[in-house]
Amino acid sequence: MARAQQVKIRDVAQAAGVSITAVSHALNGKGTLSEATRERIKAVAERMGYQADALARGLRRAPLGAIGIVVRSLDSLGEYYVPGVDVFQRTLGVLSAKALERGLAPMLVPDLTGRSIPMISFMLDGYIVLNPHRNDPVVELLRNRGIPYVTQGADPQRPEFQAWASEDDAASCRTVLEHFAAEGARRPVLVAGTDQNAWNLDSEAAYRAWCDEHGAEPRVYRVPEGAGVQGGIDAVGRILAEGRPDAVYALTGRHAAGVQSGLQSTGLDVPADVLVATGSDSEHARHSRPPISAIQFNPEATCNDLLDLLEQSIAGEPAVAHRRAATRFRPRSSSRRSG
Repeated sequence: MARAQQVKIRDVAQAAGVSITAVSHALNGKGTLSEATRERIKAVAERMGYQADALARGLRRAPLGAIGIVVRSLDSLGEYYVPGVDVFQRTLGVLSAKALERGLAPMLVPDLTGRSIPMISFMLDGYIVLNPHRNDPVVELLRNRGIPYVTQGADPQRPEFQAWASEDDAASCRTVLEHFAAEGARRPVLVAGTDQNAWNLDSEAAYRAWCDEHGAEPRVYRVPEGAGVQGGIDAVGRILAEGRPDAVYALTGRHAAGVQSGLQSTGLDVPADVLVATGSDSEHARHSRPPISAIQFNPEATCNDLLDLLEQSIAGEPAVAHRRAATRFRPRSSSRRSG
């Protein structure tokens, strides 16, 4: 992937409406600029990528052998350890181990557009962006700086972008819905997150297509990922106000646990009255009573695919195609009436 044209000090000066000397003094802590002016110039330079790229020029002559990993779902949550949600730890653990096996040093990096990002973050050979959002500013930053990157899940903003890999979320959704149907459910509803990423978007599209094929009315309830278990509990009121469904597919494990608890609090039985399943296995799903049926991701295959694609991108080779890995459905007591 070709790198973007380097931003020069005069470009920063022009954008900030100051002299080149003022930019130099602001970035090097010299001169007699006011603190407000100094901070404004530094903000302009950071936005344009001048400071990081200027420092990186010499290092860019040879690969560092290091890659960055950004987890956009956790950036969105605003927390990087979510108790009971082990999918991120599994994915990051597998991805880091497989990167090391290839001689690549992985570096976990928070939102690249935030403040206090280490300068070395912009000197890495390339990036893996997990679950980018529509109009994702991190993707835009990497593109503008010409830094090679690949994504877990398609970029919702750029359907032409092919350097991505993920689990087959649409197929996972259909697997759960067919399981519901085999257990006698005809009116399933979907509880999705609010992040505009491929997981939510592809799952909803598959759900709506299944409903159309089976003559079912699609009912989608969106709950912020950060709302956790309580968000699932709160969604039950909205769901029941529009009529009791016979099955609920909640994408996140925390939402599923909350939905099941909320249904039970109204006197409904799971699974006799309502079947429940989730699109992301977690401690919440496994430890609920009854245990909740869940999609189990396949990080080994996906992480290998992502690293293959990233190495191609770093080498300047075009991505051959995007890749989808099969998942595994684990039916448990929450969605089984037939034993």
